[in-house]
Amino acid sequence: MAEVITTDVVIIGSGLAGLRAAIEAARRSEGKLEVSVVTKVHAMRSHSVAYAGGTAGMLYPDEGDSFDLHAYDTIKGAAWLADQDAVELFVRLAPQEIYQLDHWGMPWARRPDGRINQRRFGGHSFPRACFAADKTGLYAMQTLYDTSLKYDNIKFYHEFFVTSLLIEDGEFRGITAIELRTGDFYLFKAKAGVLATGGAGRLYSFTTYSHSSTADGMAMAYRAGLPLKDQEFFQFHPTGLVPSGILISEAVRGEGGYLLNNKGERFMKRYAPERMELAPRDVVSKAEMTEILEGRGFEGPGGLDYVLLDMRHLGEDKINERLPHIRETAIRFAGVDPVEEPMPVRPVAHYSMGGVHANIYGATPARGLWAAGEVACISLHGANRLGTNSSIDCLVYGMLTGRQAAEYAMKNHIRDVSPEKVANEEKRIFDRILKGATGENPYQIRREMQDTMSKHVYVFRDEKGLKEAIKKLKELRERFGEGHVADKSREYNTNLVHVLELDAMLEVAYVVARAALNRTETRGAHTRLDYPKRDDKNWLKHTLIARGPDGEPQFSYLPVVITKWPPTERKY
Repeated sequence: MAEVITTDVVIIGSGLAGLRAAIEAARRSEGKLEVSVVTKVHAMRSHSVAYAGGTAGMLYPDEGDSFDLHAYDTIKGAAWLADQDAVELFVRLAPQEIYQLDHWGMPWARRPDGRINQRRFGGHSFPRACFAADKTGLYAMQTLYDTSLKYDNIKFYHEFFVTSLLIEDGEFRGITAIELRTGDFYLFKAKAGVLATGGAGRLYSFTTYSHSSTADGMAMAYRAGLPLKDQEFFQFHPTGLVPSGILISEAVRGEGGYLLNNKGERFMKRYAPERMELAPRDVVSKAEMTEILEGRGFEGPGGLDYVLLDMRHLGEDKINERLPHIRETAIRFAGVDPVEEPMPVRPVAHYSMGGVHANIYGATPARGLWAAGEVACISLHGANRLGTNSSIDCLVYGMLTGRQAAEYAMKNHIRDVSPEKVANEEKRIFDRILKGATGENPYQIRREMQDTMSKHVYVFRDEKGLKEAIKKLKELRERFGEGHVADKSREYNTNLVHVLELDAMLEVAYVVARAALNRTETRGAHTRLDYPKRDDKNWLKHTLIARGPDGEPQFSYLPVVITKWPPTERKY
């Protein structure tokens, strides 16, 4: 029998977006609402601590930058699939969030005159990346978490694994969750909710994501009847450290780092002669893979062939000032000191442009439920996200969704939740999965899923490979059954958690592969070798994906919102 917790606003996830939403909901309600943050890790273990390079915002119009330039760079970077009304709202709110963090104690790097410093990032026409050395995410999370602790009406439920969203009659009613410490099952009844569970990067074997980024929120929303959007667009960051996949921040290239092939050439001159290494991520990743496939890369372990990222010319003093964590990471995980030799890198799974369908303000189709951060698809990033636009997306949409959730909760009351729905979820987890133990070894299935996605749904795709991926993912779903859990205990059962995560990943991986097969064009991060051109006539539209009664994805489409900037050729 589920234990019941009643709250006003429930935030699912504790990264940048979740913490910012919680703070805003607490502020907006002036202490009148209880705000519950439910997170499967301790808040400071959220993946947001890992971002390094910076947070975008137009701070200095006196130096030639403008909101329109930030918006245009974002829309062009997105290969014209971004909704332009959402982008215009986003860029105008971005500076407010940067200054708000500053007021809360964020240690932004400073110019000599004391103003916030900014560095260059790929696809941006001006230096817009506010940074704190190369540990920006850690400092931002510390700032937000410390700020959240000042509000008595914010309560954290650390290490509670959310298993389902409860949506009835088109309205959000609450969530179910397992407390990992005890194994007890909980029902959180809430007036409003914000989904902020992050991305899905662990679908891939070579990835920058923390082990907790397992598509839980996307799968929960999809199963609850909410559509996913633009799932075919998965970003591969150009500089994943070989062989670990740990991110080597774009800040290295922002500070002047070079990419080199095995002939010692700065090969980006062939692909983006104007921007070179600071072209958008999809352009650089495709260039790297072309160099590798045409024999100009270096042979790497386990098939992870690579190119080199060289920052020796920056000098030890600048590296230690601006990129100390990158240096430490390269020494520790690749045995390379970048002061003395280049780092081995290749494209690595890094960001999902797709996610739960939400409108310009982050509202999902379910009344009372909003989505923020990487789990959401507001259509800010279109077919390719620019670096540093994700962390500010989390802050802007954390603020917007937290505010709206609080306003909604202050006007509404707790609704009844179907006892049958809660009971069925409890039986699914504890009777069918924990006790039932059907299916094969989940860890083997997970490896095969990741290998399949990395082989066939990577930077370059084609019909043959995608059909093989879809066939394999179907087979893995059958072999998974309802999940084989060898550990039958309830307290801190990480085996059960891994099986629940794999259940979500198999669901979302299949949607990603089906959506990639469905879109017969090349656009941004989605490169079809058999359809090498962008096709605005047929494909200037968003893919909307609903879960059919048989579990198969059902496709429909939404137009792209164009306000000022019609699509043109994309050159860098």
